[in-house]
Amino acid sequence: MSVGAVAEPSNTVPGSDELPEGWAAVRLGDVCEKPQYGWTTSADHNVSGVKLLRTSDISRGTIDWSSVPACRKIPADFEKYALHTGDIVISRAGSVGLSALIDDCPPAVFASYLIRFKPKAPIPPDFLALSLRTPEYWAAISEQSAGIAIPNVNASKLRKLPLPLPPLAEQRRIVAKVEELLGRVNAARKRLASVPVLMKRFRQSVLAAACSGSLTADWRAGHPTGESAHEMLQEILTKRVSLLPKRGSEPKPPQDSPLQEVPPGWAVASIEQLTQLVTSGSRGWAKYYSDEGPLFVRAQNLNTDQLCVEDAAHVQPPDDAEGRRTRIRAGDLLVTITGANVTKAALVEVDIGEAYISQHVGLLRPVDAHLAPFVFLWTISPAHGRAKLLNDAYGAGKPGLGLGNLREMAVALPSLREQREITSRVAAFFAVADAIEARVNAATARAERLTQSILAKAFGGELVPTEADLARREGRDYEPASVLLERVGKEEKERPGPRRRRAKADR
Repeated sequence: MSVGAVAEPSNTVPGSDELPEGWAAVRLGDVCEKPQYGWTTSADHNVSGVKLLRTSDISRGTIDWSSVPACRKIPADFEKYALHTGDIVISRAGSVGLSALIDDCPPAVFASYLIRFKPKAPIPPDFLALSLRTPEYWAAISEQSAGIAIPNVNASKLRKLPLPLPPLAEQRRIVAKVEELLGRVNAARKRLASVPVLMKRFRQSVLAAACSGSLTADWRAGHPTGESAHEMLQEILTKRVSLLPKRGSEPKPPQDSPLQEVPPGWAVASIEQLTQLVTSGSRGWAKYYSDEGPLFVRAQNLNTDQLCVEDAAHVQPPDDAEGRRTRIRAGDLLVTITGANVTKAALVEVDIGEAYISQHVGLLRPVDAHLAPFVFLWTISPAHGRAKLLNDAYGAGKPGLGLGNLREMAVALPSLREQREITSRVAAFFAVADAIEARVNAATARAERLTQSILAKAFGGELVPTEADLARREGRDYEPASVLLERVGKEEKERPGPRRRRAKADR
């Protein structure tokens, strides 16, 4: 064939007029053998042997075979469903369109929500796998998907997905260049992914230092005189009596406090001594749910150790005293007492209007609102309040926390001046961590855009020299993709094996 000659594609595919010279617009079914649905069975993590690949196992982009469970039983026709290097599996339901290239796998089969495609020789499987990550592919998948609750697509629709096909030598160059570039991007992403873990440890260290007194050791050295935390505690206890004149029993001090090495001048008190109210939401609020009205704070509104009311529910509470008992005020401390997020907490820093708590949330109202910021830090510190509450919730086999667990929690208190210094320093350190995480999130988003840009250029003929251009420069012939496609079809017909017949994909 003459240099640069291009044969017409065997079928008409959208986008064929926009492809680089020598490329052909094909469909997935043109370059793959008949697709096959996976095996309908269940998995068991306690059974060794043949692995069962599921959609969830390919959702991270790479397959971690150590976490893939085994089949509960091995199929009688194992070889029909066995995965081999070079296979491509595509999710057909739920996370429609997710795909993975099988490479160096242990004995494994694939589940029914996956469809296997085997690239026809000599199409490189890694080239085809890259083409299934392009924005154009995802747009085509979106158009083909059906279903509202659970999106799905069948093998027939997947076979019709349009793909750009360059000459074979260009395919290999594209794969090599994309892998080189994405290797750098992925290395950067891996480093970025480690930052949130470091920031979590950083925040925990700051909280530990704040509640142990080491964060403000220099401050205490420069302020040797001042108010005493013990005097402050006595004033709080006196004020508590005036706020609760009808209460007969005295608040219990910490019993056998586990706190060690409390800084000189600090006082140890129980939450009961420091609060005028420790309560939880009433049961039966579901019948008062409304589309508008006062906010209703539930456990999910506290799961980041901050009060997030953007998605809070609304209620129209009853007029009786029980209904109004758990109205939130500025300065209150809220703690999740049941459920998966038990011990997650939030400080109500400002007036949020009329709002109430659910039965899964505990409310702590300090005698002196100035105590709230430091008590909040103590409560969420993994080495202090949270350690105690988690031990209460899980160590004794309880499903959650009782109000008694909250009341008895011991807190080591510095003076109010030192509390303000501590909360100010913690806020400054946390602001630095927040800024770092914001930059990491922005960099991660840029990495994702860069990945898509690399793939778009690769499959637009802009990442490596086209085979047509190279052939002209070197004064040689080349095989256009349309001719490659004809050769693929011819070799498939000549390949020995069982008699081929037209049929639907195996189920």
